[in-house]
Amino acid sequence: MDNKQATLALGTQPVGRLLWQYALPGVIAMTASSLYNMVDSIFIGQGVGALAISGLALTFPLMNIGGAFGAAVGVGAATLISLRLGQKQYTQAQRVLGNMVALNIIIGLVVGLVGLLFLDPILRFFGASDQTLPYARDYMTIILAGNVVTHLYLGLNSALRSASKPRQAMIATIITVVLNAILDPIFIWPLGLGIKGAAYATVIAQVVVLVWEIKQFSNKQELLHLEWHTLPLVRDIVKGIVSIGISPFAMNLTACIVTIFTNHALVRYGGDLAVGAYGIANRIGFVFFMVIMGICQGMQPIAGYNYGANNITRVKHVVKLSIIASVAVMIVGWLVAELIPYPCAKLFTHDETLTAMAARGIRINMAIIPVVGYQAVVTNFFQTIGKVRISIFMSLSRQLIFLLPMMLIMSAAWGVDGVWWSFPASDFAAFVIAIFFMQRFKHQHATT
Repeated sequence: MDNKQATLALGTQPVGRLLWQYALPGVIAMTASSLYNMVDSIFIGQGVGALAISGLALTFPLMNIGGAFGAAVGVGAATLISLRLGQKQYTQAQRVLGNMVALNIIIGLVVGLVGLLFLDPILRFFGASDQTLPYARDYMTIILAGNVVTHLYLGLNSALRSASKPRQAMIATIITVVLNAILDPIFIWPLGLGIKGAAYATVIAQVVVLVWEIKQFSNKQELLHLEWHTLPLVRDIVKGIVSIGISPFAMNLTACIVTIFTNHALVRYGGDLAVGAYGIANRIGFVFFMVIMGICQGMQPIAGYNYGANNITRVKHVVKLSIIASVAVMIVGWLVAELIPYPCAKLFTHDETLTAMAARGIRINMAIIPVVGYQAVVTNFFQTIGKVRISIFMSLSRQLIFLLPMMLIMSAAWGVDGVWWSFPASDFAAFVIAIFFMQRFKHQHATT
């Protein structure tokens, strides 16, 4: 099926079959991505120690900042590439790809250099203590040194999806996970590099896949390929990339702010190990959330096409199916969190104190996680149909309007447990907001 036929099928083929077809590559890629993050945590916890897990958790805000810049360029450029290819402006699509590579090189180098120059004060600001700082510093020194590789790898992965190559993008992610899983234990144990070994494994895996991605885009027989003359920045293209990418940038930056507040609250009320417990609980929940993101990726082209065609019945159908699938995934996550939190925590560490703290954190943190499935689909749906303000409000309100005030109030009242309970409390508040906007949409289109 060529691109034109595939596009027309969005408005004619059974919605359930389309959702399965479009969501499966995204679910596989997102699951692989979440496992990629878990691998480092598991090997660091088992091979280095409990405080190393806490040190790794303290790097999350800095990783989120790098991710914010990466998402701004990657998402913005990928969207522009899709638009230009759809408009048959192939030369412009080439220039967007070249500008994306140039921006990723510039931003990757700047963020990496600034991070290295001010690493210790940054980590202290994020909540590092004398015990956890050495681990966080050792890990981030290597990650920041390879920051430009990370930006290019993620950016070209987004470009592969825009070039109608979701399978190649999925393969790239899976190869990175597999390589990282192979290299981690080798560098940590036989080579005795500890937490530095995990960082080396991450960067080397990304270098290998980046070379493969560059090879993919070096084929001049392909409609979208990379040429050196497209690298010089063009003002209008950069402006277009940034204007589209500002939304994911804001979301990632907000996640960074929330993590900083969380780390400080946990250190204050529970000590260094509480930060490690949060890191473990975060990784467990992240696995299920990334599956939801894969489902949302599958929903987006179907909902967007049919909304543009004013076929609201099909729009409502794909949203309904996506919600059912997402809530079902989150129910599985809830069962895991409530029934076997201790074995989940035990994957990451042999330290009994950290295991007990993490198990309790997993159980509380994911207490009402099924509602997150509904909220995530609705948020992505409004972004898909161009209601960007509603989508941004729904994303940011959960973290800034609900989570941070609740965390401050509840932690003051109940200490570490208050920090944990602020997450499900804010999830429920965001769920109520999602119901409001979705019901309003249905009411507005009740006769369509």
